[in-house]
Amino acid sequence: MQTNSEKRQRRHKRIRAKICGTAERPRLCIFRSNQYIYAQLVDDNKGRTLIAAKGKANIDSAKKVGKLIAKTALENKIEKIVFDRGGYKYHGVVKALAEEARGGGLKF
Repeated sequence: MQTNSEKRQRRHKRIRAKICGTAERPRLCIFRSNQYIYAQLVDDNKGRTLIAAKGKANIDSAKKVGKLIAKTALENKIEKIVFDRGGYKYHGVVKALAEEARGGGLKF
């Protein structure tokens, strides 16, 4: 029997096999703990984090993190990204962050 964490890691591995971030279209990857939510734009070709943000793991803070990521990305002339939900279900704080990033001008 697998734990929820192991199941999430297997889902994330399947997702990562299909998507890859580049300098022109970086990957927006999300990590959610019980206390915080982290978001970063990653160029997988160079193995570099371009932009990172962190906030409390609630919907209001996730929206702020999404807006901040979008604003910073647009300042760095990044408009298109690839979304990596990190194996988490697309609801709650993950959905709030993604929708605010879209509302901030990112296309994915």
